[in-house]
Amino acid sequence: AAAAAAAAAAPAIVAAAAAVADLDMPSGSYCKVWSSTVEVSPLPSEPFLTACLVVLVLASLVAVLAIKALRPHVLRRLLKNAGVVAHKVATTAREIERKTFHLCGLLVPFIYQVLLQRGVSQAFCIRLCWSITVLGCSLDMMRIHVPLVQRNWPMKSLLRDREQGQLCGGSYFSLGCTMAIHFFSPAIAMTAIIFLVLGDMSAALIGRSLGQSVCNVKIGPGGKKSVEGSVAMFMVCIMSGCVIFSQVHLREYAVFVAALVATLTELYEPFGLNDNVSIPVLSGLALTLGFARTYSCEPSHNPLLWYTMKAQMRPSPHGSD
Repeated sequence: AAAAAAAAAAPAIVAAAAAVADLDMPSGSYCKVWSSTVEVSPLPSEPFLTACLVVLVLASLVAVLAIKALRPHVLRRLLKNAGVVAHKVATTAREIERKTFHLCGLLVPFIYQVLLQRGVSQAFCIRLCWSITVLGCSLDMMRIHVPLVQRNWPMKSLLRDREQGQLCGGSYFSLGCTMAIHFFSPAIAMTAIIFLVLGDMSAALIGRSLGQSVCNVKIGPGGKKSVEGSVAMFMVCIMSGCVIFSQVHLREYAVFVAALVATLTELYEPFGLNDNVSIPVLSGLALTLGFARTYSCEPSHNPLLWYTMKAQMRPSPHGSD
């Protein structure tokens, strides 16, 4: 009798459970309310993003001027005092000269943000970036194949030996920045470029100077990378990402994944691509998917819509009619 009563009551229990599920679980999926609507910011505000980029550019300018003002023997002495072993001092000093020039790459997200804030369309910025990239790569090809251009190429001393007969890192850097600006929303594209500039620089400098001094393990293709360099890049990427997206709720998830992707990309250079191209593209993709997963319960906060939201929030430069 009890079994019969339970069997008879089962359909009613299932129906009641389904009704409760329809009430509490929108679209049949469970979405936890992490914070109140007031606390959630779908993207960094324009003044905050501009302020971050201004601080980065000014700090980089001070660093470049300070290093350029140092005499070579003073720089080598400072490196020795910092704990760099004697046989690495000369190579580290040369790498510092190259990488400080790379800090100029921070001007790309800064100028991009300034143009957007002044009311310039994203489409125009994309066309401008592609034009500069095509022009730069064409000139670089002339450097390789035209002796006159090769002899008079500016900043020839910054080229690595392997770049003498192929496209230099600047051409790949321009292509990587252009692809990030083309495919991702502005905030994500700018962060991906910052990952490339600051993360790659920290990996190179720490790897050259302190590599295998703490952890004597060779990693990466051919054992040319160090644990210290990869850890430095990961920490720089995750700190810069958390600062840029500090106004965005649950930023840690997407930033952690993107920093890890950028570090592994620099370490292994997947698909045989130059890391100046693969780091901004893959880390931008990781940021986009990470924030899309975080805000899966809030479709209006999806990072794929961030540019549309920013365009709607930005006041018209011509004012209201």
